[in-house]
Parts: sequence; C-alpha cells; structure tokens
Amino acid sequence: MTHEFLQNYWWLIMSVLGALLVFMLFVQGGQSMLIGTKSKKRPLLVNSLGRKWELTYTTLVTFGGAFFASFPLFYSTSFGGAYWLWILILFSFVIQAIAYEYRTKHGNVYGTRFYDTLLLINGVVGPVLLGVAVAGMFFGVDFTVEKGKILDASIISQWGSRHGLEAIMSWKNLLFGFMVFFLSRTIASLYFINNIDDAEVQKSQHKQLSFNAGIFVVLFLAVVAVILTSPGVEINAKGFAKWVNYKYLHNFLDMWWVLMVLLLGVVMVLFGIGKSLLNKEWKCGIWWAGTGTVLVVMSLFWVLGYNNTAYYPSKLDVQSSLTIRNSSSSHFTLTAMSYVSLLVPFVVAYIAWVWRKMDLTKLTDKEIKQAGDDEIY
Repeated sequence: MTHEFLQNYWWLIMSVLGALLVFMLFVQGGQSMLIGTKSKKRPLLVNSLGRKWELTYTTLVTFGGAFFASFPLFYSTSFGGAYWLWILILFSFVIQAIAYEYRTKHGNVYGTRFYDTLLLINGVVGPVLLGVAVAGMFFGVDFTVEKGKILDASIISQWGSRHGLEAIMSWKNLLFGFMVFFLSRTIASLYFINNIDDAEVQKSQHKQLSFNAGIFVVLFLAVVAVILTSPGVEINAKGFAKWVNYKYLHNFLDMWWVLMVLLLGVVMVLFGIGKSLLNKEWKCGIWWAGTGTVLVVMSLFWVLGYNNTAYYPSKLDVQSSLTIRNSSSSHFTLTAMSYVSLLVPFVVAYIAWVWRKMDLTKLTDKEIKQAGDDEIY
C-alpha cells in the first residue's frame, strides 16, 4: 500500500464518518422542536431521542479522533486556530449531555423546562455551527501554515485575530449551516414518525416535516448553486496551489461517479420525504432519506478532497492550503490505522443490531408512564 493509496483510503473513511455524523444530527434536530411541543407529549420526544443521543455524541468524537490521527495538520490548524468556533460547538454538546443526565432526576431544582432549553440550544447551535465549520472547507478560512516548523516547538499555523468567529460571519457559511439545521429537523420528523406510536405526535410531525423539508430543499439548492459557482484551490504536479474558478463543478464533471452518487442520494432523500407526506401510513422515510443523506455528504467530501483539490483553502496564503497529501500522517501511522479500520464493519453491524433491538417496540405514552425513574430521560 503506497502512501498515496492510504491517504485516499483515509479520506474515504473520513467521508463515511462525516456522512454518518450529519445523519445522526437528527437528534439535534428533534431537540430543536421540544419547546414548541405540548408538554404532555414532550416526554415521548425526549425519550425517543434519548435512546440515540449517545450514538451522535460517539460519532462526533470518533470523527474528530480519526481526523486527528489521519490528517493531524488539519486538526492542529483548525481546532488550534479557530478555537472560538469549536469551543461553541463542544460547549453545546456538553450541555446536551448534562440535560439528558439530569432532566428527570430527583432534586432537580431547575425543572425539566430548564434542561429542555439546554437541549434546544444544542439542537440549534450544534447543526448550524458544524455546518459553518464544514462550509469553511469549501469556501476557505483565514490562516497560514509554516510547514518548516512541524518538527520543532514553534507555532505551525497562524490565524486572523477573530480565531474562527469570522467563519460565523460569512453568509455562505451560514447558508450552509442553516441548510444542515433544517436537514436535521427534516430527518428528525421522519425518525419520530417511525419511532413513536402516537396519533397526535404523528399528525404534528407530518406538519413539521412539510414545513422543514420545504425550507431544506430551497436551502440545499442554494448551497449547491453556491458551491458549483465558487472557486476552489487546485494543486498542480509540482505542489503549487492556485485558485481555480468553478473548481468543484470541474471535480463533479471529472469524477462522474461522484456526481452519480450525489444524484442518487438526492433522489433517495426526496423519495423518503415525498412518500412520507403523501402516505401517512408509511413510516420508512427515515431509512430512504437517511441513506440518501449519507450518500450526498460522502459525495461532497469526495469532491472536496480528491482530484488534486485543497480541502481546507487558505484565504490569506493559498500556498498554505491543506490537501490530503500535505496534511496526512506518515505511511507507518496510516498503515497501522488501516488494519484497525477493518473492524469498522463489525462496529457498524453492532450499532445496527442495537438500534433494531431498541426499536422493535414503538414508543408509547403507556411505556413512558410505566418506566422507572432510572429508565426515562
């Protein structure tokens, strides 16, 4: 296995983990709906999400850890420089864990509504800012890298004075972030329809699905248009970087198979949404839309990192832009990690088995009322 093959392989692994994370953000999307839900039905939604929230958290940690091990220069540059952006993201996930842990515990002097508010904050901030962080990989961020300092104790990367806050102020990044947010709400409604056996919840979630899916489709089309018309950084055979107009459009045309995956994913998402709206008895939309989401996100990662493209462009110094070639771990490290990655299918199979076991019986009001204090959120 050559170093180049391993770099491509690990970018593929990162695309899979990133796609699974975006799908699992339906937990955050569901949390953003709690405050507007009738209080008597809120425990159903919270406990439905409570069965899955740790999977999202674990996927986020795994994604970050895998990026650190496979492409450490990106990890040190982004997490070490844009720290205000990442602190806000991580803080929102910390308060999520606190909320699920203490929401219904005895001696809760704050009341469940306080913890529902924490879940709401994570439900909005998490998807939006994660979308902003990913958008920066398409549209560029303000940093420079001095690769000659990698082997000494000096600071490798330098950022602008706002350290990630500038990414939140970019309209392109925010457009991407709110697209992810409404996607998470759309998949959350499909998840509730599939997971909760309650006529009132079913009716309200079909209304939510119609509203959120409509906004998501508009935002998705806008994001795709912006990406296809935006410049990207291309690396030539000598390692020289330059901005190229319509770079991502060229990537889709050069890698036709990536375009096919994108279109297949879009069709699956629209089918899952459309059939769920037209047939109120059909409850499998989550699997069609979820699988489609994974395919779309993977295709976006491929067009971002393959075909001699910088997946982290620098707007301050184009030569500092990061690629899967100049930011990866050594051949030895990637080789050792590749053997470990062979266990991933077994982990995915275990998660699928646990998910199926948890969802064999649909959640009802009766189950919530009969559950012990240690069994509910």
